[in-house]
Amino acid sequence: MAERIPVIMNPAARSTRAAQMVATVKALKPEPEMHYTSYPGHATLMAEQLAREGRELVVAAGGDGTVNEVLQGLCKVNATRKDPASHTALGTLPAGTMNVFAYEIGFLSHRKLSRPWKIMSGGARKTIDLWMANDQYFLQLAGVGLDAEVVRHTTWDMKKRYGPLSYVLSGIRELNKRPPHLTVRVPGRPDLLGSMVLAGNGRHYGGAFSMFRKARQRDGLLDVLIFRERLNLLHALQMFKGALLDSYKSSEDIDYLQLEEFNVVSEAETALQVDGELSGHTPVTFRKAPFPLRIAAA
Repeated sequence: MAERIPVIMNPAARSTRAAQMVATVKALKPEPEMHYTSYPGHATLMAEQLAREGRELVVAAGGDGTVNEVLQGLCKVNATRKDPASHTALGTLPAGTMNVFAYEIGFLSHRKLSRPWKIMSGGARKTIDLWMANDQYFLQLAGVGLDAEVVRHTTWDMKKRYGPLSYVLSGIRELNKRPPHLTVRVPGRPDLLGSMVLAGNGRHYGGAFSMFRKARQRDGLLDVLIFRERLNLLHALQMFKGALLDSYKSSEDIDYLQLEEFNVVSEAETALQVDGELSGHTPVTFRKAPFPLRIAAA
Protein backbone atom coordinates (compact mmCIF):
# COMPACT_ATOMS: atom_id res chain seq x y z
CA MET A 1 0.00 0.00 0.00
CA ALA A 2 1.37 3.43 -0.99
CA GLU A 3 2.38 5.77 1.81
CA ARG A 4 -0.22 8.46 2.50
CA ILE A 5 0.79 12.04 1.77
CA PRO A 6 1.09 14.22 4.90
CA VAL A 7 -0.96 17.43 4.88
CA ILE A 8 -0.36 20.18 7.44
CA MET A 9 -3.40 22.36 8.15
CA ASN A 10 -4.62 24.92 10.65
CA PRO A 11 -8.15 23.75 11.57
CA ALA A 12 -9.01 27.17 13.06
CA ALA A 13 -8.08 29.23 9.99
CA ARG A 14 -10.99 31.38 8.76
CA SER A 15 -13.09 29.70 11.43
CA THR A 16 -16.48 30.28 9.80
CA ARG A 17 -15.57 27.83 7.07
CA ALA A 18 -12.83 25.85 8.82
CA ALA A 19 -14.88 22.72 9.45
CA GLN A 20 -16.03 22.58 5.85
CA MET A 21 -12.50 23.05 4.52
CA VAL A 22 -11.08 20.37 6.82
CA ALA A 23 -13.79 17.97 5.67
CA THR A 24 -13.02 18.78 2.02
CA VAL A 25 -9.32 18.05 2.47
CA LYS A 26 -9.93 14.85 4.45
CA ALA A 27 -12.26 13.59 1.70
CA LEU A 28 -9.59 13.81 -1.01
CA LYS A 29 -8.56 10.60 -2.74
CA PRO A 30 -6.09 9.07 -2.16
CA GLU A 31 -6.75 9.83 1.50
CA PRO A 32 -4.25 12.30 3.03
CA GLU A 33 -2.48 11.91 6.34
CA MET A 34 -3.74 14.91 8.32
CA HIS A 35 -1.58 16.94 10.73
CA TYR A 36 -3.30 19.83 12.54
CA THR A 37 -1.44 22.84 13.93
CA SER A 38 -2.15 24.25 17.38
CA TYR A 39 -0.10 27.45 17.59
CA PRO A 40 2.01 29.83 15.45
CA GLY A 41 5.16 28.10 14.25
CA HIS A 42 3.74 24.62 14.80
CA ALA A 43 3.60 23.97 11.03
CA THR A 44 7.36 24.58 10.83
CA LEU A 45 8.09 22.01 13.55
CA MET A 46 5.74 19.47 11.96
CA ALA A 47 7.29 19.94 8.51
CA GLU A 48 10.81 19.57 9.91
CA GLN A 49 9.90 16.32 11.67
CA LEU A 50 8.23 14.88 8.57
CA ALA A 51 11.23 15.78 6.44
CA ARG A 52 13.58 14.12 8.95
CA GLU A 53 11.45 11.00 8.67
CA GLY A 54 12.30 10.96 4.98
CA ARG A 55 8.89 11.88 3.61
CA GLU A 56 9.12 12.61 -0.10
CA LEU A 57 6.36 15.26 -0.07
CA VAL A 58 4.77 17.47 2.58
CA VAL A 59 1.68 19.51 1.66
CA ALA A 60 0.62 22.82 3.25
CA ALA A 61 -3.17 23.28 3.22
CA GLY A 62 -3.88 26.96 3.79
CA GLY A 63 -2.74 30.36 2.61
CA ASP A 64 0.71 31.75 1.93
CA GLY A 65 1.48 32.02 5.64
CA THR A 66 0.99 28.28 6.15
CA VAL A 67 3.01 27.54 3.02
CA ASN A 68 5.89 29.66 4.31
CA GLU A 69 5.84 28.04 7.75
CA VAL A 70 6.05 24.60 6.15
CA LEU A 71 8.80 25.85 3.83
CA GLN A 72 10.98 26.90 6.78
CA GLY A 73 10.76 23.43 8.32
CA LEU A 74 11.51 21.59 5.08
CA CYS A 75 14.45 23.84 4.26
CA LYS A 76 16.04 23.32 7.66
CA VAL A 77 16.32 19.62 6.82
CA ASN A 78 16.93 19.95 3.07
CA ALA A 79 19.90 22.22 3.80
CA THR A 80 21.66 19.23 5.40
CA ARG A 81 21.27 17.02 2.31
CA LYS A 82 23.82 17.45 -0.47
CA ASP A 83 21.74 15.88 -3.24
CA PRO A 84 18.71 18.05 -4.16
CA ALA A 85 17.03 14.94 -5.56
CA SER A 86 16.79 13.65 -1.96
CA HIS A 87 15.08 16.82 -0.69
CA THR A 88 11.52 16.71 0.60
CA ALA A 89 9.20 18.43 -1.88
CA LEU A 90 6.67 21.12 -0.93
CA GLY A 91 3.04 20.89 -1.99
CA THR A 92 0.17 23.33 -1.47
CA LEU A 93 -3.60 23.15 -1.29
CA PRO A 94 -4.98 26.71 -1.61
CA ALA A 95 -7.28 27.06 1.39
CA GLY A 96 -6.34 30.41 2.91
CA THR A 97 -7.09 34.12 2.73
CA MET A 98 -4.25 34.80 0.29
CA ASN A 99 -2.93 32.12 -2.06
CA VAL A 100 -0.41 33.94 -4.25
CA PHE A 101 1.88 30.95 -4.71
CA ALA A 102 -1.11 28.86 -5.79
CA TYR A 103 -1.87 31.49 -8.45
CA GLU A 104 1.71 31.27 -9.64
CA ILE A 105 1.70 27.52 -10.22
CA GLY A 106 -1.80 27.45 -11.68
CA PHE A 107 -3.61 25.74 -8.81
CA LEU A 108 -6.27 28.44 -8.45
CA SER A 109 -7.46 27.94 -12.02
CA HIS A 110 -9.30 24.91 -10.61
CA ARG A 111 -12.45 25.43 -8.56
CA LYS A 112 -11.94 22.31 -6.47
CA LEU A 113 -8.99 21.05 -4.45
CA SER A 114 -9.30 17.65 -6.09
CA ARG A 115 -7.45 18.77 -9.24
CA PRO A 116 -4.30 20.08 -7.49
CA TRP A 117 -4.39 17.00 -5.25
CA LYS A 118 -4.49 14.73 -8.28
CA ILE A 119 -1.48 16.53 -9.76
CA MET A 120 0.52 16.27 -6.53
CA SER A 121 -0.43 12.70 -5.64
CA GLY A 122 0.29 11.67 -9.22
CA GLY A 123 3.97 12.44 -8.70
CA ALA A 124 4.33 15.69 -10.68
CA ARG A 125 7.43 17.51 -9.44
CA LYS A 126 9.58 20.40 -10.62
CA THR A 127 12.40 22.51 -9.27
CA ILE A 128 12.30 26.28 -8.77
CA ASP A 129 14.66 28.92 -7.42
CA LEU A 130 14.65 29.44 -3.67
CA TRP A 131 15.58 32.76 -2.07
CA MET A 132 16.57 34.10 1.32
CA ALA A 133 15.94 37.39 3.14
CA ASN A 134 18.57 37.32 5.87
CA ASP A 135 18.04 33.83 7.34
CA GLN A 136 14.43 33.38 6.17
CA TYR A 137 13.60 31.35 3.08
CA PHE A 138 10.93 32.52 0.64
CA LEU A 139 9.58 31.10 -2.58
CA GLN A 140 7.27 33.78 -4.03
CA LEU A 141 7.70 37.36 -2.79
CA ALA A 142 9.13 39.67 -0.18
CA GLY A 143 8.81 43.34 0.67
CA VAL A 144 10.36 46.08 2.77
CA GLY A 145 8.37 49.16 3.74
CA LEU A 146 4.71 49.80 3.02
CA ASP A 147 3.57 46.31 2.12
CA ALA A 148 5.27 44.83 5.20
CA GLU A 149 3.53 47.44 7.36
CA VAL A 150 0.24 46.46 5.73
CA VAL A 151 0.90 42.85 6.75
CA ARG A 152 1.75 44.01 10.27
CA HIS A 153 -1.50 45.95 10.69
CA THR A 154 -3.91 43.52 9.02
CA THR A 155 -5.37 41.72 12.01
CA TRP A 156 -6.73 38.21 12.20
CA ASP A 157 -10.23 39.59 12.81
CA MET A 158 -9.96 41.76 9.68
CA LYS A 159 -8.92 38.81 7.53
CA LYS A 160 -11.73 36.69 8.93
CA ARG A 161 -14.29 39.42 8.27
CA TYR A 162 -13.13 40.89 4.97
CA GLY A 163 -10.86 38.26 3.40
CA PRO A 164 -8.36 39.70 0.84
CA LEU A 165 -10.07 43.11 1.05
CA SER A 166 -8.62 43.49 4.56
CA TYR A 167 -5.17 44.13 3.04
CA VAL A 168 -6.58 46.92 0.86
CA LEU A 169 -8.18 48.59 3.88
CA SER A 170 -4.92 48.41 5.83
CA GLY A 171 -3.03 49.75 2.81
CA ILE A 172 -5.21 52.84 2.56
CA ARG A 173 -4.50 53.63 6.22
CA GLU A 174 -0.74 53.06 5.83
CA LEU A 175 -0.55 55.41 2.82
CA ASN A 176 -1.24 58.32 5.15
CA LYS A 177 1.84 57.65 7.27
CA ARG A 178 5.38 58.93 6.76
CA PRO A 179 7.29 56.46 4.55
CA PRO A 180 10.73 55.09 5.41
CA HIS A 181 13.93 56.16 3.64
CA LEU A 182 15.42 53.01 2.14
CA THR A 183 18.78 52.53 0.46
CA VAL A 184 19.21 49.61 -1.94
CA ARG A 185 22.81 48.49 -2.38
CA VAL A 186 23.65 46.35 -5.40
CA PRO A 187 27.20 45.03 -5.91
CA GLY A 188 28.93 47.02 -8.66
CA ARG A 189 26.20 49.71 -8.92
CA PRO A 190 25.49 53.09 -7.34
CA ASP A 191 23.10 53.06 -4.39
CA LEU A 192 19.39 53.44 -5.17
CA LEU A 193 16.94 55.25 -2.90
CA GLY A 194 13.30 54.43 -2.31
CA SER A 195 10.37 54.24 0.09
CA MET A 196 9.32 50.64 -0.66
CA VAL A 197 11.05 47.61 -2.14
CA LEU A 198 9.24 44.56 -3.54
CA ALA A 199 10.99 41.39 -4.66
CA GLY A 200 9.39 38.58 -6.63
CA ASN A 201 10.45 35.09 -7.63
CA GLY A 202 7.23 34.79 -9.66
CA ARG A 203 4.99 37.15 -11.58
CA HIS A 204 2.16 37.41 -9.05
CA TYR A 205 1.69 39.68 -6.06
CA GLY A 206 -1.37 40.02 -3.82
CA GLY A 207 -3.30 37.32 -5.69
CA ALA A 208 -3.98 37.59 -9.39
CA PHE A 209 -1.94 40.78 -9.88
CA SER A 210 0.88 40.15 -12.37
CA MET A 211 3.29 42.59 -10.73
CA PHE A 212 6.67 41.26 -11.87
CA ARG A 213 6.26 41.01 -15.64
CA LYS A 214 9.71 39.53 -16.38
CA ALA A 215 9.84 37.09 -13.49
CA ARG A 216 10.50 33.40 -14.00
CA GLN A 217 10.80 30.87 -11.21
CA ARG A 218 13.87 29.21 -12.67
CA ASP A 219 15.97 32.05 -14.14
CA GLY A 220 18.31 32.53 -11.17
CA LEU A 221 17.19 36.16 -10.79
CA LEU A 222 15.01 38.00 -8.32
CA ASP A 223 12.79 40.70 -9.84
CA VAL A 224 12.94 43.89 -7.80
CA LEU A 225 10.71 46.97 -7.82
CA ILE A 226 12.00 50.06 -6.02
CA PHE A 227 9.43 52.80 -5.48
CA ARG A 228 11.44 56.00 -5.24
CA GLU A 229 8.82 58.44 -3.99
CA ARG A 230 6.28 58.39 -1.23
CA LEU A 231 3.22 56.46 -2.38
CA ASN A 232 -0.14 58.18 -2.19
CA LEU A 233 -3.53 56.77 -3.11
CA LEU A 234 -3.15 57.88 -6.75
CA HIS A 235 0.26 56.23 -7.03
CA ALA A 236 -1.15 53.05 -5.50
CA LEU A 237 -4.02 52.97 -8.00
CA GLN A 238 -1.57 53.52 -10.86
CA MET A 239 0.60 50.72 -9.50
CA PHE A 240 -2.23 48.19 -9.56
CA LYS A 241 -3.41 49.46 -12.94
CA GLY A 242 0.08 48.78 -14.25
CA ALA A 243 0.02 45.34 -12.70
CA LEU A 244 -3.32 44.47 -14.25
CA LEU A 245 -2.22 45.69 -17.68
CA ASP A 246 1.15 43.92 -17.32
CA SER A 247 2.91 47.07 -18.38
CA TYR A 248 5.38 47.97 -15.63
CA LYS A 249 8.46 49.81 -16.84
CA SER A 250 11.29 51.60 -15.12
CA SER A 251 10.42 55.29 -14.89
CA GLU A 252 11.13 58.37 -12.82
CA ASP A 253 9.14 56.85 -9.98
CA ILE A 254 10.04 53.15 -10.18
CA ASP A 255 13.20 51.13 -10.78
CA TYR A 256 12.68 47.60 -12.10
CA LEU A 257 15.76 45.39 -11.75
CA GLN A 258 16.62 41.71 -11.99
CA LEU A 259 19.28 40.83 -9.44
CA GLU A 260 21.15 37.91 -7.93
CA GLU A 261 21.85 39.68 -4.63
CA PHE A 262 21.22 43.05 -2.97
CA ASN A 263 20.90 44.73 0.43
CA VAL A 264 18.28 47.09 1.85
CA VAL A 265 19.20 49.42 4.70
CA SER A 266 17.30 52.27 6.32
CA GLU A 267 17.75 55.10 8.80
CA ALA A 268 15.22 53.51 11.15
CA GLU A 269 14.26 49.85 11.44
CA THR A 270 11.73 49.07 8.72
CA ALA A 271 9.54 45.98 8.56
CA LEU A 272 10.24 43.01 6.29
CA GLN A 273 7.69 40.48 5.04
CA VAL A 274 8.34 37.24 3.17
CA ASP A 275 5.51 35.33 1.50
CA GLY A 276 3.03 37.54 3.33
CA GLU A 277 4.44 36.96 6.83
CA LEU A 278 6.35 39.44 9.00
CA SER A 279 9.95 38.22 9.17
CA GLY A 280 12.04 40.87 10.85
CA HIS A 281 13.32 44.26 9.76
CA THR A 282 16.12 46.10 8.02
CA PRO A 283 18.97 45.72 7.33
CA VAL A 284 18.10 42.90 4.92
CA THR A 285 20.31 40.89 2.58
CA PHE A 286 18.48 39.21 -0.29
CA ARG A 287 20.30 36.32 -1.93
CA LYS A 288 19.71 33.00 -3.62
CA ALA A 289 19.53 30.00 -1.29
CA PRO A 290 22.39 27.48 -1.66
CA PHE A 291 19.98 24.85 -2.98
CA PRO A 292 16.81 24.86 -5.13
CA LEU A 293 13.30 23.91 -4.02
CA ARG A 294 11.41 20.86 -5.21
CA ILE A 295 7.67 21.52 -5.47
CA ALA A 296 4.70 19.34 -6.34
CA ALA A 297 3.30 20.94 -9.49
CA ALA A 298 2.90 20.18 -13.18
